[in-house]
Amino acid sequence: MRTLLLLALAVPLWAQDQKILIIGDSISIGYTPFVAKALAQKATVVHNEGNAAHTGNGVAKLDQWLGDTRWDVIHFNFGLHDLKIMEGGQRQVPLAEYETNLRAIVKRLRQTKAKLIWASTTPVPPGKVSPLREPADVPQYNAVAARIMKAEKIRVNDLFAADHSGQLPANVHYTPAGYEALARQVLKVLSK
Repeated sequence: MRTLLLLALAVPLWAQDQKILIIGDSISIGYTPFVAKALAQKATVVHNEGNAAHTGNGVAKLDQWLGDTRWDVIHFNFGLHDLKIMEGGQRQVPLAEYETNLRAIVKRLRQTKAKLIWASTTPVPPGKVSPLREPADVPQYNAVAARIMKAEKIRVNDLFAADHSGQLPANVHYTPAGYEALARQVLKVLSK
């Protein structure tokens, strides 16, 4: 936690009394408390209600999550639920639909005038993961998202390349130390 506090001190003055919204799945739910604690004296950090799940859910609930708050920064991610393999072998949200949904989400987020930060999807480890996901799908979904963010000039927080030593075996989730490591990466990007 000492490292998180040092990183929080490095966050520039623009973060003073700022409102930061984190939108994402259970991975972001895990690291948000560490980010919020580290920035407690500088910013209000809020996670969307519940699990953002897949991009279709994001399109449907985005207005509800944004509410009437004027957000200064929105850090967002979708992917792990989109690439989930459903009964019958298809992805919950196929890649083409993921792209369409993500473009709609970005378009709506742009209307907020907040600084936007996209977080790439974290890895799916090898082994039998429940619900079923394939490790090779993550780079494909991340590539689609990266192309959109590059075109939209949105900063990318590469959580895929972050420290994953705290990821549970055969599980997309992390230990508390693993979530803290992801929070350090989030704070590093927020400090820029």
